[in-house]
Amino acid sequence: MKKKRDESQRENLFDLVPQRNIKWEKKEDGLIVLLKEKFQNPLLKKYLLSRLKNPYFRVKLDKIGSFVWEQCDGKNNIKEIADLLHDKFGEDIEPVYERISLFFQNLENSRFIVFHRSYP
Repeated sequence: MKKKRDESQRENLFDLVPQRNIKWEKKEDGLIVLLKEKFQNPLLKKYLLSRLKNPYFRVKLDKIGSFVWEQCDGKNNIKEIADLLHDKFGEDIEPVYERISLFFQNLENSRFIVFHRSYP
């Protein structure tokens, strides 16, 4: 049975600092492509990845996702990234906080990023 966290142990998503956890590349048009290895098992990685023509799944991000990905440098917390995103794209991305929280949840679930605590 899982223990429920009390209110003092809960963290605010917007105080967390995202850090990239996978390889990525930037295309000529400025969009980001995330490179996720096809195999996670160490033995498969050792013997199969080097023999594959393309050892990565390629996840292409749009202009908004690419902008957010570039901000995930381990320095900005999610609130700061959301504010930068709103400054750059304006009303086109409203509601910004809901969209960015879903985006970061998807990135974390896919293990593309890890979160660190923001220290004052």
